[in-house]
Amino acid sequence: MNTELFGVIVIFILSIILAIPVGKYIAKVFIGDKTFLDPIFNPIEKFILKISGINATEEMNWKQHLKALLSVNMGWFFLCFFILLFQGCLFLNPDNNPSMSPDLAFNTAISFVVNCNLQHYSGESGVSYLSQMFLMFLQFVSAGVGMAAAAMVFNAMKERTTDKLGNFYNYFIKSCTRILLPLSAIVAIALLFSGTPMTFEGKDTITTLQGDSVAVSRGPAAAFIAIKHIGTNGGGFFGTNSAHPLENPTYFTNAVELWAQLIIPFAMIFALGFYLKKRKFSHVVFGVMTIGFLLLVIPTVMSELNGNPAIKKMGISQTTGAMEGKEVRFGPAISGFWSIATTVISTGSVNSMHDSSMPVSGSMQLLAMMVNAFYGGCGVGFLNFYVFIILAVFISGLMVGRTPEFLGKKIEAREVKIAAFIAILHPLLILSGTALASYFAANDTAIGYWFSGNATGWLNNPGHHGFSEMLYEYTSSAANNGSGFEGLGDNNPFWNITTGIVLLLSRFIPIIGPLAIAGLLANKKYIPESAGTLKTDTTIFGVMVFAVIAIIAALSFFPALALGPLAEYFTLK
Repeated sequence: MNTELFGVIVIFILSIILAIPVGKYIAKVFIGDKTFLDPIFNPIEKFILKISGINATEEMNWKQHLKALLSVNMGWFFLCFFILLFQGCLFLNPDNNPSMSPDLAFNTAISFVVNCNLQHYSGESGVSYLSQMFLMFLQFVSAGVGMAAAAMVFNAMKERTTDKLGNFYNYFIKSCTRILLPLSAIVAIALLFSGTPMTFEGKDTITTLQGDSVAVSRGPAAAFIAIKHIGTNGGGFFGTNSAHPLENPTYFTNAVELWAQLIIPFAMIFALGFYLKKRKFSHVVFGVMTIGFLLLVIPTVMSELNGNPAIKKMGISQTTGAMEGKEVRFGPAISGFWSIATTVISTGSVNSMHDSSMPVSGSMQLLAMMVNAFYGGCGVGFLNFYVFIILAVFISGLMVGRTPEFLGKKIEAREVKIAAFIAILHPLLILSGTALASYFAANDTAIGYWFSGNATGWLNNPGHHGFSEMLYEYTSSAANNGSGFEGLGDNNPFWNITTGIVLLLSRFIPIIGPLAIAGLLANKKYIPESAGTLKTDTTIFGVMVFAVIAIIAALSFFPALALGPLAEYFTLK
């Protein structure tokens, strides 16, 4: 056990240490300072801008940023939808995988465009190599969109009074070429030399130790898996994601993939400090996020190491911990750590089956996505946290009897209303979707076109765990995460369409809100600091932000958690 915990601690600390220079590099990229990769990427970026007819030096206000962001995403959605809809008759399909149904293509296209990668299909049999490559492209650009949005907010926080907040296309292209691509290349090479396939050939036939002949799926997996984690996407090339021996062959690749999904979310917080020249403020933000992360990860790891109490009552030894749904080459400690890292960061990849996790672990995984503000995905992680900063500043101002100010700008009713709406939207989408699905399941409703049979047919587990499966699916969709309690039968029109709508709303509205707030604040008159100015780089302010996050999460989600994983925990006891 001590060895397993040592591995977890080393990976976590190493990720933090490496995130500091990466964060400094990201800040330089967004500011436009010279970097050591300029000779490589300057010509590439100039070529991209030239053929696309984009003037990357043209300054944009927040509305123009938003228009550009939404426009490119709409184009990618329609292109992806039609590729998936007709993949069966297109090229690069050596295994002859069939085309997707319209509802599944709708869900998958939205899911990859919004950086969620919720997969209601199995990678080996559900998509062609052409589709996999286009989905890989979306894993780059969806992460780049989130980072570009964060860069605009950074710029708005830095400037005193302006409506000129940089250029979306400049931030977006640089995010893809100078940050995501080099890091992905490093990870892909590590995976390639560790046994992950990278080929356009179809299935290979191997003979097992038992003498059976087995067809094994291959494909351009190493490149796909690299950006899956670097871009905090999480979509698996194979059906079992990073529990698959070709997607994640060894403990070394497991450590590399863990580092890959941690590095940019960590680095973006440090980049904020370098960009604003307020490193103490970024340390407060990172500290709040890290405390929240540890409060989730410690109970999870300990729960998995202690094993299942129901099995213990039977007198069966569990010296290796709770191993149901775990890979022996990884063990319960690193699997538990991964399950919280992937839900906190909104990657959504798995190296164990979350449906088999202990109830305490399941509740922590759900809570990580429900809070959705600790580290988070590429760029959008800070945007979610930014909303809570605005609310904390407003509440703090009321407590001391002063007009709330943040970085020299007055926070007024309009900004607070937007922040409150974004904070309320997240639980609204999760709980309303879960309530609808639970109502149908409880009444065994005949769904008709939406589901072939009655609603109870989509549940493989009854009672508390079945409720948790439905709650998890909508929580994962609303958090743009993509992982799942896979006991749920979700490849049908009901789940494909309802989660697709949740995916769409929960991606773009929480981006629109922070961009609007940042743009409105940037346009206001700058107020110099005075003796009465609220300091946002102090421990007290960090505690205030954490309290706001905890109170909103507790009020919104405790009843749902009590009906699902917490009730299951007490039944096992």
